[in-house]
Parts: sequence; structure tokens; C-alpha cells
Amino acid sequence: MKMNRFHRRHITESIAKGAMLLSFLIMAGSLGLILWTVLYKGLPALTWEMISQTPKGGFYLGKEGGILNAIIGSLYLASGGTLIALALSLPMALYLETYLGKSSWGRWVRLSLDVLWGIPSIVYGAFGFTLMLALGMRASLLGGIIVLALLELPIMVRAMDEVIRRMPVDLEHAALALGSTKLEVATRIVLRQMLPGIVTAVLLAFGRGIGDAASVLFTAGYTDNIPGSLLRPAASLPLAVFFQLGTPFPEVQARAYASALILTIIVLAISLGSRWLAAKAGKFTLK
Repeated sequence: MKMNRFHRRHITESIAKGAMLLSFLIMAGSLGLILWTVLYKGLPALTWEMISQTPKGGFYLGKEGGILNAIIGSLYLASGGTLIALALSLPMALYLETYLGKSSWGRWVRLSLDVLWGIPSIVYGAFGFTLMLALGMRASLLGGIIVLALLELPIMVRAMDEVIRRMPVDLEHAALALGSTKLEVATRIVLRQMLPGIVTAVLLAFGRGIGDAASVLFTAGYTDNIPGSLLRPAASLPLAVFFQLGTPFPEVQARAYASALILTIIVLAISLGSRWLAAKAGKFTLK
């Protein structure tokens, strides 16, 4: 009887390991196929002219020019949205864990943030577009930044909240026992301990913001120029890929894959940078 149970557990474990290995191979194969496609089709069309110039006359007909406007516009949009989201999400995460904790209000707030995280980005774009119409605003860099901040906010808050909840509670209890207030614990103990999580959350949200197209389609607009102010339209790399792939000219379609390659390199650099910075920030936490 015991041997039969042993064999059943061994078979179950083998099936589970096989399923996990298969899932990993499917994910790794899909990622490899995507990267190979972007490299194979985009690398031959990638030139210094594409990176260093804005679109010239006839760019979308296969003539000269580049996508510098989209590169700069994406960096402006993602950086501005990430800074606003960070300024709002950090105090929210600290308040959520320090004052709400595991209360019913805390559970409802976390549920609401999870729902907001799962809402498609086009919904954020539609909301931002409706709000801009009500305020009399046109598509602009400011509109895109605000919508991206709303998109990134639940990502940052939940990521920071999970980091705080995994912290050793002994540090907080010791600080409270020594007479520290909850605010002092949050700003002097919790904030320092969650520094690696803050770095990771910020860079992950930045990567989400720079790669999103639907939320900025109606709010940031598109232009062949680099925006000179917050009230001017701004281009973005995802929309540059979309518009170039929509043309019937093979030269322009090849440039779309080159644009996708540039965006992939930026996101990959952000992912590697988040790990490196999180490791560096971990040295400043309390031991």
C-alpha cells in the first residue's frame, strides 16, 4: 500500500515537472521567436540616420528621415508619467500598509488596485480623451503623461505593497517598542527597507509606459517633430511601428521592424537595469 502511494507521488511529481518544463520551453521559444523576427527583419533597416533624424518629407513613402521624434517622445512620455506615478504611489503604498494593513478597507483598496491593473490600456486612453475634451485640451505631451501616470499607478502601488508585506515585522515592532510613531517607522524603517522594491517597481512601470500605444493614441497624438512644450503633440515608438507597418511600401515596413528593435532594446535595457539597481539598492537596507 505504501509502495503504491510512493509510485503515485513519484508519477504526480514527474507529470508536474514535465508540465513546468513544457511551459518554460513554450515561453522561451515564443520569446526567442519574437526576438529573432525583430532582429532578422529590423537589423538590416536599422541605420544611424533612423536614430539621429526626424522624419523628412516623404518618409512614409520610403524616402529619407528617421524616428528620433518617436524615440524622444517615448522617453518624455514614459519619464513624465513615471515621475508623477512615483510621487503618488509611494505615499499610497506606505499608508496602505502602515495605517490600513489587513483591515477590510485595506483589502478593498488592494482589490481596486488589482482591478485597475487589469483594465486594458485603451480604456485609460478613452478616459483621458474624454477628460481632455471636457477641459478643452488637445492631444498633447501633457495629456499622454497624465494617462500614462494613471496606467502606471496601480502597478507601482501593488509592487511596493507586496515588498512591504514581505518585510520582517520585527523591525517595525522594535521601532514601535522604542517609542517611534507609525509615521516615523514608515519613513525611517519601512522606506529604507523597501528601496530595492521601489527601484524595481519604478523601472517595471517605466517599461510598461514606454511600450504602450493604446493609452497615448488619442491623448498624446502624433507628430513628426520633437515636442517643444507640454501642450504640443508627441510621437511614440509603439505608434511609429503601427503607422509604418500600415503603409504598402516594403522599405517603410522594414523600418517598422527597426523601430520595434529599438523599442525592444530599450525595454531590455530597463529590465537588466532594474535588476542591477535593485541589487545595488539592497546594500542600503537594514541588516
